[in-house]
Amino acid sequence: MQNTRLSTLFDRLGDRVVTLFSNPWRRIALVSISFLFGFFLGGSALTSTAGQLAFWDVPAAGLVVLVTEITSRFIYRQPRRNSDITRTSLLADVLNALKIGLTYGLFLEAFKLNS
Repeated sequence: MQNTRLSTLFDRLGDRVVTLFSNPWRRIALVSISFLFGFFLGGSALTSTAGQLAFWDVPAAGLVVLVTEITSRFIYRQPRRNSDITRTSLLADVLNALKIGLTYGLFLEAFKLNS
């Protein structure tokens, strides 16, 4: 690819984002926000939207299972590093936290509906 001003701008922007989230506290904050957003999706947004019409329950459940399985495959297929402290990529951490929050929100919603 040619080295244009636009490609240089996107390269610098990507480097700045990586530098910004190299701080452990910012990384933890971003992962926590991702977990809470996944919890919101599973506990409120997805269940109330798909639950309005009984027709959308099965496709929404299939979509959730598909997204969680693809996310798990993406995260756990990464090669393990030989160092003692293995640090995964920021994208993998954020997607995993979103998946965990979504699953937790759906389980909590199921317990609320059962009681």
